[in-house]
Amino acid sequence: MPALAGLLTVVLSGPVFAHGDVVPQPVDTSGLEKLGDKWRDSNPYRGNPRAIEIGSSAFNQNCARCHGLGAVSGGIAPDLRYLEKGDAGDEWFKERVTNGSIRNGVTYMPKFGEALGQEALWAIRSWLETVHED
Repeated sequence: MPALAGLLTVVLSGPVFAHGDVVPQPVDTSGLEKLGDKWRDSNPYRGNPRAIEIGSSAFNQNCARCHGLGAVSGGIAPDLRYLEKGDAGDEWFKERVTNGSIRNGVTYMPKFGEALGQEALWAIRSWLETVHED
């Protein structure tokens, strides 16, 4: 019986490993400066309390499924607490959220740039820097 339970867990968790079925949840970015269509190269909201508040909620709605609550990954996706702070980490973050991650034809992370917009995504990045660990 334990073997059957383990097999069912693997079979039923298949979509967790192929993250292409994620439907982005809208994020209310009221109170944040509008950034326009051209993506910024670095986080314009770094340290902004409103952005951090929005980013915390937006992360839980859109990212925690794979990256874990509090950005503590269970191994499915990178643990974002270790994402480099500052502009160097911004570069990686921007690249990943706008282009997603596809390996061997499997979507591991969808493109969130168009779906959420840079205001919501830079807000998430602002929050991530508050939970950063070395």
